[in-house]
Amino acid sequence: MPPADIQIRALEAADFDDVAEIFAQPRAVWGTLQAPYLSVEARRARHLALPPGHTAIGAVVDGKVIGAAGLHPEANRRRAHVASIGMAVHDGFAGRGAGRALLGALLELADRWQNFSRIELTVWADNDRAIRLYEGAGFVREGLHRAYAFRDGAYVDAIAMARLREGLA
Repeated sequence: MPPADIQIRALEAADFDDVAEIFAQPRAVWGTLQAPYLSVEARRARHLALPPGHTAIGAVVDGKVIGAAGLHPEANRRRAHVASIGMAVHDGFAGRGAGRALLGALLELADRWQNFSRIELTVWADNDRAIRLYEGAGFVREGLHRAYAFRDGAYVDAIAMARLREGLA
């Protein structure tokens, strides 16, 4: 259950001024594979181009989107039981429960509505706050990607994590 002041809902095309602002925040862009300086229009176009079955949700406080997350099914039919997630929260709202609310909504959607039994994610190895959030939701570390991506002038490692729906592990 999200904190009382946080509403979780589907993202709409009109939300992308707020989404662009999220990814303009130093910590939010640091914690994702997103590149800084992507325009509002580019973010809106990317959202509108999502294939069928992909879900984008937002955490909203007082009418402003302060967090964004997505649930992305695997395209390969042999991995039809798998989806991946990604998320970011505006720096000014970090630590207030938006990430937990977004993750909870994605997992409820995956488990109770879309029948995904395996949810995967990749998180920077030095993003302790996110790792604690994911482990608290039942994700386990499955491996380390060394020099996974270039971020802020250096290659950084990432951790592969996954959560199997209860009864499948």
